[in-house]
Amino acid sequence: MTAVAHEPITAAEGLLETFLGLDTPEGFRAELIEGEIVVTPPPDGDHEDYIGLIVSQVIRRARTDMQFSGNKGLKLQSGGACPRDHVIPDGTFAPRELRLYRGADSWMPCDGVAMVLEVTSTKPRTDREAKRRCYARGGIPLYLLIDREASSITLFSDPEDDDYRQHCTLPFGKPLALPEPFAFELDTADFL
Repeated sequence: MTAVAHEPITAAEGLLETFLGLDTPEGFRAELIEGEIVVTPPPDGDHEDYIGLIVSQVIRRARTDMQFSGNKGLKLQSGGACPRDHVIPDGTFAPRELRLYRGADSWMPCDGVAMVLEVTSTKPRTDREAKRRCYARGGIPLYLLIDREASSITLFSDPEDDDYRQHCTLPFGKPLALPEPFAFELDTADFL
């Protein structure tokens, strides 16, 4: 009988294996963010209303025809010795011509994603900090954050390494200019 040598499983591989094997309750979502498993409950109605307000404007007004996916799993480059980040944005926008979602696995690469959207909920610090770093490392050009506690909207742009080099934060009620491929002013008057 011949023994087969196996490489030992690293802590990062073990964490990823545990994460991918999770069985979360219906409506909950699990993400692997910077080496931590984060489980969040289903969102409240206000959370979903903000998303709807943004999606309807993007579909009607964006210069480029956009596809939208709510809760699409993205695999992103992670920092350090952590396994790849597995993040589920509240919303993902991609040019329709790319057809990114057609045939995509549950966890797809982020290549071609034009913008991700997050609305703060039960873990606002995760949306403000950890997810921002994840999306920047993934090279996602735009990150739109609706911060309900601060009553503000922030557009992060120009990703480099672990963060975005530019951001614009405005209070609810002020229009926010979205650059190409969107090229319109997002009306936030209904956010109040």
